[in-house]
Amino acid sequence: MPLEQSVNAWCQSHPLIAELVALRPTCWFNPALAPSAEALGDVALTAADIREASARLERFAPYIASAFPETVPSAGIIESPVLPLRALQAVLCAEQHLAPAGELWLKADNLLPISGSIKARGGIYEVLKHAEDLALAGGLLRPGDSYATLDSDEARAFFGQYSVAVGSTGNLGLSIGIISARLGFKATVHMSADARQWKKDRLRACGVEVREYSADYSVAVEQGRQEAEADPRCHFVDDENSLNLFLGYAVAAERLQRQLAEQGIQVDAEHPLFVYLPCGVGGGPGGVAFGLKHIFGDAVHCLFAEPSHSPCMFLGVYTGLHDSVSVYDFGIDNQTAADGLAVGRPSGFVGRSLQRLIDGYYTVSDDTLYRQLAQMHACEGIELEPSALAGVSGMFSVMQEQQGYRQRLGLSDERMARATHLVWGTGGSMVPRDEMDRYLAKGRAVLAGR
Repeated sequence: MPLEQSVNAWCQSHPLIAELVALRPTCWFNPALAPSAEALGDVALTAADIREASARLERFAPYIASAFPETVPSAGIIESPVLPLRALQAVLCAEQHLAPAGELWLKADNLLPISGSIKARGGIYEVLKHAEDLALAGGLLRPGDSYATLDSDEARAFFGQYSVAVGSTGNLGLSIGIISARLGFKATVHMSADARQWKKDRLRACGVEVREYSADYSVAVEQGRQEAEADPRCHFVDDENSLNLFLGYAVAAERLQRQLAEQGIQVDAEHPLFVYLPCGVGGGPGGVAFGLKHIFGDAVHCLFAEPSHSPCMFLGVYTGLHDSVSVYDFGIDNQTAADGLAVGRPSGFVGRSLQRLIDGYYTVSDDTLYRQLAQMHACEGIELEPSALAGVSGMFSVMQEQQGYRQRLGLSDERMARATHLVWGTGGSMVPRDEMDRYLAKGRAVLAGR
């Protein structure tokens, strides 16, 4: 849909758009931010829904442990650790000529088993929910049964009567495809042009049909949606609007609460928690933020990070147009090394539902992603794909903000000194060695100014 006014007019009424159009790293702190007790009511889901999702994953844990032996040490629970980033924090603060304030940590969803990204939590949950519904309705499962019985030829034959489809830039497709095929579903992943070849190869090796498109994410999603609508036995995983995906991501919050407590990290008004979430269409970061707000209330502050070439959620919320606007409408090309975040149009559901819960939005350049990828590896020995580095710059967006955000929320220097900054690491552990080596070489070249 074309804009109702010119880009120049938008730049005059919303000055930060000029920065976004110029592809300059930009930050905006949300003036509509409301107390969480009030703003959580904007979302058509509750804490009880999150608890139900968590309980479902517990029921499926015996199946996951049986079907994916790498999850046996965690008893079939798909979860990642939190890791300190002390060396990286020191280097980055020295670069910015800033004294460290608080502590920097990584939520290492790059280490999630099965598909190696944040999508393993939400994507797999949605497919498991669908499988449970079918199995209970078809008499394959009865309440109280061990779900380990689903790892059987009988169950795979049953699920083989049905299919699952999704449109993806890569990581969601991996999660949906791998779990769907393992259960026995006929799985189809509609992948956009920017999806990495190794992800397509891995899916095909798992028995998943991969449809490739020369266009971007939105076209892949729409094509997948249309085909699924024509088949009553096909379940389409809608990254833009799915409540089940959203809830699958949200369960991370209660697990993070336990992990922070185990590390002796306190979260309250005097010890604020800042969480920096790489954002594509918005479902993953939105679900995580929703869960965090239920757990920590106003003591947690969530910011969405996007590539400077793909600031779809930033534009959608900042203009108030949400999914009615695309980055292309403003002449932004959506071409970025952060393939997992290369989305031109945001989720309207997430943008509208969370527009009073998200503290801010910021963009980062591809060069910054590569530079910090190399720094993360050099300082911490951690390997992430470029999109997963988008959260790293968030700490400085907060520390150096000049929009009155911290003053408005009472985030004094004393409170900031006790803060915890958490980068959500969205993917990277399954990147092939040769591709990771290329990422690192590119990052080191950027770091050296070449």
